[in-house]
Amino acid sequence: MKRTVLKLTAVTLSAIAVFVVSDRNTQAELGAAPVAPQDKPVEQVRKNIKVLTGLPDSQLIPVMNFMSASLGRRCNFCHVTDKGRDGYALDDKPEKNTAREMIKMVMGLRKQSFHGADEISCFTCHRGQTHPVNVLALPLPTPSPRPATPTRGGEPPAGGPGAQATPGAQAAPSATPALPSADEVFAKYLAAIGGQTNLDRIKSRALKGTIAQPNGTITVNVLQTPPNKFHIAASTPTGDFERAFNGTLGWEKGPQGVRQLSPSEVAQLQNAIGLFRHIKLKEQFTSTRVRAGQRIGDRATVMVIGTMADNRQERLFFDAESGLLLRRIGYMTTLLGIIPDQIDFEDYRDVDGVKFPFTVRVSTIEVNNPVSTRTFSEMKLNTPADDAKFNMPAGTP
Repeated sequence: MKRTVLKLTAVTLSAIAVFVVSDRNTQAELGAAPVAPQDKPVEQVRKNIKVLTGLPDSQLIPVMNFMSASLGRRCNFCHVTDKGRDGYALDDKPEKNTAREMIKMVMGLRKQSFHGADEISCFTCHRGQTHPVNVLALPLPTPSPRPATPTRGGEPPAGGPGAQATPGAQAAPSATPALPSADEVFAKYLAAIGGQTNLDRIKSRALKGTIAQPNGTITVNVLQTPPNKFHIAASTPTGDFERAFNGTLGWEKGPQGVRQLSPSEVAQLQNAIGLFRHIKLKEQFTSTRVRAGQRIGDRATVMVIGTMADNRQERLFFDAESGLLLRRIGYMTTLLGIIPDQIDFEDYRDVDGVKFPFTVRVSTIEVNNPVSTRTFSEMKLNTPADDAKFNMPAGTP
């Protein structure tokens, strides 16, 4: 039980990274931790890694969640979860060795038979079930009626079946509105949220809010100062937790005491808890292209597809009318497949001349917490911030 609570808290604190506005430079996404420059291969960090050698350590948990979601199972299907942290490294369950064989099969197919095709993954066959379906279910769906064959000469004349066409006249093609460039989309977004002058005035931001997940709601307080300092405090039924970064050192404090964050954890938090993650968009991409986006609710959108320096992609959906960012989808490419995450932004409000979303919904592949809703109750800009708040408590080894 204690291990479960600690894991939930750690996941929740990590999820706060997407809750706040942050700046990961050219790194991707949410929910899933990006590969950091300091990231070591997982076999150098974890115990008993046999087939996922070479995987960046920061991708291990996202990959585990990906396999779990693909099979519709939880960690304890393959792992020993009642013996603390070391239990996960044990080979007591035969399902774990079966999973290793499946991992080797997927990687072999991707590399040898399909030239690295991302379409080959655990989900390709399992589709959320432990055993892949290999027999068609009857009855088959009734096919849709064939479309009516157009009359000779093209479409019926305008005005209905009895209308007469003008001899020699041709139907005018439907006009397709020209799409803006990515630079124009980003510029419209900056103007919509308050303009560069107001953004340049931000020296700190203090947030109060909650994170609602299927297994409970947690209260959080966040303090940020540029370029990358932050302090997060979370109140849970089992106690209070903190995470912070002072520009050099990251740390965590909880019921088990205080510990220094590892280089990989610090790098992930640096990539997730900056102050301008969802504002300085143009700088995060090495190339962009624009497409008409899907409707989100009743809003038409413009979609920017951005490629980052490490070839990862994101899709950003902007309200075609207001210019505000409504949705951001990131894609992490791993040895076993592409892992998506999605952030939806709602309830934009003005805070001292800058508009921020006061509701943020984060959707990930984590089976236990597929959707987290972050709701701000209070947000303040440029309140005095004591630098000592970001420093690790004295006396910590």
